[in-house]
Amino acid sequence: MIISSIPRVAVVGVGHLGRHHARILGHHPEVNLVAVVDSRREQAEKIAETLGCEAHSDISSIIDQVDAVSIAAPTVLHHRLARPFLERGVHVLVEKPLTADLEEASDLLGLAKRSRATLQVGHIERFNPVLGVLDKFQVTPRLLESERHSSYTFRSTDIGVVHDVMIHDLDLILSMITAPVKHVSAYGLSVFGGNEDMVDARVEFADGTVATLSACRASMTASRRLKLWGMEGYADLDFATRKALCMRPGEAIVEGSDLCPDSLDMTSPVAIREHVFGNLLKVDEFQGEETEMLAAELDDFVNAVLHGQRPKVTGEDAYRALELAEWILSVMTCESWKRSAVGSRNGMDYAPIANLAGPFLWRRRRAGLNAPESNGPR
Repeated sequence: MIISSIPRVAVVGVGHLGRHHARILGHHPEVNLVAVVDSRREQAEKIAETLGCEAHSDISSIIDQVDAVSIAAPTVLHHRLARPFLERGVHVLVEKPLTADLEEASDLLGLAKRSRATLQVGHIERFNPVLGVLDKFQVTPRLLESERHSSYTFRSTDIGVVHDVMIHDLDLILSMITAPVKHVSAYGLSVFGGNEDMVDARVEFADGTVATLSACRASMTASRRLKLWGMEGYADLDFATRKALCMRPGEAIVEGSDLCPDSLDMTSPVAIREHVFGNLLKVDEFQGEETEMLAAELDDFVNAVLHGQRPKVTGEDAYRALELAEWILSVMTCESWKRSAVGSRNGMDYAPIANLAGPFLWRRRRAGLNAPESNGPR
């Protein structure tokens, strides 16, 4: 559904992230921010006052007054908040992950299709300028390695690290690999209790491609990187600094000639390094632009609303990432890292907890169902 006039938009949830959605949309030249909504009335009024729009504590008062809405509420509320808008044909951008489970996600996809409304999901790393290096250095990845580590932020505590941060890399990897997933294995650790806080996963695709993923929200050092190896070469993308390093085989490797010439001084580490990373391997560096990724994401949403174009991250894309996230949780062996009163090495006791395997298994056990087989969904 294409909007012919200036779209009336609202932001639902104006906390840590949502207030930036409101700021950007409030100054966007092609839309009219008419309202912000937050269950904390005083927070809604504070943001509304700075942007000159209405403040509401419930969506019922604006649901028939807007053409598009951006939802930045906790994950467990995504389905309940997005559903009534999509039923009325209102375009929706919802923060990642799409919903708390696949059943809710499928319902939203069906509503968007029937009402012909845009359903876009906030997988913001798709808008990171460092990805531009893959347009210049095209590589078909056969081995991928992602690392997304950070300190605990006391936000998104309703979900574990898989749905919170690893899902960014799941979405990125699935956007690059078209083959279906064949096998998944994973190990997790709960540090703060309630959900998994550290997870290592291995995803194998039907074409032989392998992806290994590490996510942690109990790290003293922050890291957001994706490494790709292919027949064309290697790329190391740093999403935090927006820098990339690319390597490709030089002529000696391509032509199969002598890799170690007689003139090379084998006693000099510097000379060896320069030969390897200058002659044998060609190295290029790339620096992404200093743009605001959230603004780019919201521009994409506005263009979809105004012109009916396909957003960069559709509801279907987000569903695939959520499906793989739940597959990882369903096969994950998870343990709890807790302080022991006496007797354990270094005061730490590692105790396996069978029930701590993410929201997917919790729901199945409450319903009296068995866990899915390790080969995952089809």
